Amino acid sequence: MPKSKKSKDHASKLSTVLPQRGFWHRVRTYFFTGLVVAAPIGITIYLTWWFVSLFDTWIKPYVPSNYNPDNYLPFSVPGVGLLLALMGITMVGALTANLFGRTILSYWENVLNRMPVVRNVYSALKQIFETVLSQRSNSFSDVCLIEYPRKGIYAVAFVSTETTGEIPNKANVGDLASVFLPTTPNPTSGFLLFVPTRDMIRLDMSVEEAAKLVISAGLVVPEFKEGAGNANQVPQITEETARQIINNQNKSKKKKTPDAAE
Repeated sequence: MPKSKKSKDHASKLSTVLPQRGFWHRVRTYFFTGLVVAAPIGITIYLTWWFVSLFDTWIKPYVPSNYNPDNYLPFSVPGVGLLLALMGITMVGALTANLFGRTILSYWENVLNRMPVVRNVYSALKQIFETVLSQRSNSFSDVCLIEYPRKGIYAVAFVSTETTGEIPNKANVGDLASVFLPTTPNPTSGFLLFVPTRDMIRLDMSVEEAAKLVISAGLVVPEFKEGAGNANQVPQITEETARQIINNQNKSKKKKTPDAAE
């Protein structure tokens, strides 16, 4: 077979293969693009629906039939259980704000404290919720880097509080901070570590940004703004700037002197 015919056959084969390869490449690109857009929306809707349905399953059976909107409408109304739960929690908080509610609460706490196993669970949960939800608490307000699990390897951690009590006294290594080291991709589990403050590297990213970084296994990296960490630092004042400040203060004093004399 002549070379010209071979080259034509080879060119015809390439012309049939290349468009197919380009077509499937575009299909794959479109698929992953759609997945990036649809997956977060679908998962968010699913989790929201699951959360609302969970409260409806728990609370709706206890709602009287006269007050249940499902008995008057041809379809089920989602979110009724969640709304009633929020209203109930708010009413409990309002009741415990007065003397009568505190008296009832102390009575039930005394009953729970007499139960061997229940009292340990109740006291631990109560302390956790009071610490996390207290308005005066600064828990998980900062993000830091610590060397874990060995020197030279860094991990993102959340600063809980300043460590007090027996631990810093027995450790005798200076100031300690209680940090929570989350695991990837589930940040609800992790390790409680007591780290010397001198070994911590404070980060400028927020807790939400750090949580996204941990959940995504490092794929979602928050934007870094150069010089953002120096925003809260006191600026250095040069000698010339100090002289200008003193001269301005002297001028303002001279202007106020005639008014004071009058």
